[in-house]
Amino acid sequence: MPIYEYQCQDCGNEFTALRPMAQSHAASDCPDCGQSSPRVLITAPALACLPGEARRAYEVNERSAHAPRSSRTEGGSSKHPAGCGCCSPSVGRSKTVVSADGKKAFPHKRPWMISH
Repeated sequence: MPIYEYQCQDCGNEFTALRPMAQSHAASDCPDCGQSSPRVLITAPALACLPGEARRAYEVNERSAHAPRSSRTEGGSSKHPAGCGCCSPSVGRSKTVVSADGKKAFPHKRPWMISH
């Protein structure tokens, strides 16, 4: 729920109230004297004074809520997940060494580790 600002016309008290948006234009009772007080704009909205980095962060959060970025849709028509190895020239060969009789060896791994 948003916070709205009010100012009492009788005692001059400025106060805030947490109210539903449906009641945004309704008056609120002053906590000091109990008089019905109209809503006023005392401070500027915080979004107008945000630094550029914070504004971009808010924009990213808003965009990700309904249209998240995906590696499948970014940068072309590639439909492979990141690091798939079939299209990427930077991925090296497997470190598994296969002997002539078909036995596999892992020379760069720890010898006591069992592969799955």
